[in-house]
Amino acid sequence: MAALRVVLDTNVLLSGIAYPASVPGKIISAWRHGSVDVLLSTWILDELRRVLPRLSHRHGLTSAEIDDLVDALSFQVELVEPAPIEEPDLRDSDDQPVLGTLLTALATTGADYLITGDKDLLVLAERYPIVTPANFWETHAGV
Repeated sequence: MAALRVVLDTNVLLSGIAYPASVPGKIISAWRHGSVDVLLSTWILDELRRVLPRLSHRHGLTSAEIDDLVDALSFQVELVEPAPIEEPDLRDSDDQPVLGTLLTALATTGADYLITGDKDLLVLAERYPIVTPANFWETHAGV
């Protein structure tokens, strides 16, 4: 069976890195073990690089280590360019590139889901394949 192909929002990456025992941490572990393929955009990686220093008290990484981590991630994922979109129902315009990443991934690589904890994106779950980490893990535990 082919691995599930997912876009991980920045908040899932952050939680998975800072809290390895959490559900996002389990999803990242499944990715590391090859049972989930992860698709990201440079926008998501850049956001991760911007936000990770704020969680240094949790992960203990230096700024150089954060740069190394994000650089390493960029080689371990499939990078896609976010579709330029204007989703009028998206309350936070900063989420447009995340949704755009999902739309490109759906159209070009057959992605299965966007996994996010962002409530502004989750309100669109009836129209797009967007799930919370918990919903994904409940449905696909043991991937």
